[in-house]
Amino acid sequence: MLTRRFFLRASAVAMAGVGVAPAWLVRAAAQESRRRKILVAIFQRGAADGLNVVVPFFEKLYYDMRPTIAVPPPGKPNGAIDLDGRFGLHPSLAPLEPLWKDGHLAIVEATGSPDPTRSHFDAQDFMESGTPGRLSADGWLNRALPAPVPGDSPLRAVALGTQLPHTLRGDRPAVAVSNIEQFQVRNQQVSSVLETMYATTADSKLKASGRETFEAVKMLEAIGKEPYKPANGAQYQGQFGQGLQQVARLIKASVGVEAAFADINGWDHHVNEAPQMTNLLQQFGMSLAAFVRDMGDRMEDIVLVTMSEFGRTAREDGNAGTDHGHGNVMMALGGPVKGGQIYGQWPGLEREQLYEQRDLAVTTDFRAVLGELAHGHLGQPVQRVFPGFAAGDPLGLLENRG
Repeated sequence: MLTRRFFLRASAVAMAGVGVAPAWLVRAAAQESRRRKILVAIFQRGAADGLNVVVPFFEKLYYDMRPTIAVPPPGKPNGAIDLDGRFGLHPSLAPLEPLWKDGHLAIVEATGSPDPTRSHFDAQDFMESGTPGRLSADGWLNRALPAPVPGDSPLRAVALGTQLPHTLRGDRPAVAVSNIEQFQVRNQQVSSVLETMYATTADSKLKASGRETFEAVKMLEAIGKEPYKPANGAQYQGQFGQGLQQVARLIKASVGVEAAFADINGWDHHVNEAPQMTNLLQQFGMSLAAFVRDMGDRMEDIVLVTMSEFGRTAREDGNAGTDHGHGNVMMALGGPVKGGQIYGQWPGLEREQLYEQRDLAVTTDFRAVLGELAHGHLGQPVQRVFPGFAAGDPLGLLENRG
């Protein structure tokens, strides 16, 4: 774990002999004394097949409609992992079973957007902006951040990738980084000139933006110089796992992270779904479990939530795959999560119960899930995070800790 002592050592590198501590170093030290609540959002891009992620094995129709791609019931070879006698995890998600048993993994069934689009791009944009049916300039995760206060870290909101996702765009500062170890300023002379230009501009907003940017650069460079080994034997898997490891590394560096975003691609399974799902869910499940293990007792301050733009058709297609659907499944895990329960209203798989007679219906708006987490964990009003959304009774996803 990166500690205050590390930042004191790293300051010599960052300052290159200057005799005063930089602002970012002072802020980082201050962050260590106040552990913040953190919300981590994971996006499964491509429309994950929720019916095969969390299997309704009690539904005979599930097996009737999916003769070749259905996950066998518990007790059968490669069968689902029984959760409550009705639903089961895909066997590749076995690493998550201990979290369920320990009460730190919750599942919300039949979730999704009220917007009927089956376009990946539109649905992803609507979900990231938090405004179904229309696109807002900012994103829900940016709006979920508390108002900035003096001394806030420039790394309070981070995304793993080469560009900032829509969900983190907004008036709260946020950065995107793909690989901390490879992060470096290639031309220090040019960087110094730019930093001076921003520092001396008469435009107060531009000046503040420049200061935050260069402080973030220095912090990331310093963190990248320190070797990192996941704690407690955690083993991340695949590109998604490497992204989650970067998130863990930043959180454990005590640099003031409050929101983080990562995504995992490859869920658009129109053909030959079963083996592809098996491999992808193995990476997904192992990496989520590794993140929890790596974070250790810091998970008491962390909630992680998963989502996908929409689900898949209830019936398999002619190529042992599924087409674009509607209702899906979301997961929430972490110390504050009231887990070991299935939340939401199951709509059923009868023809008249399906959305447009083909898809799992949505009975829980995705904003109800995310809004409850943003309000209960980060303290933000649901109306600020999801303007125009009328939240109903809370699902009860979080422990009441007074």
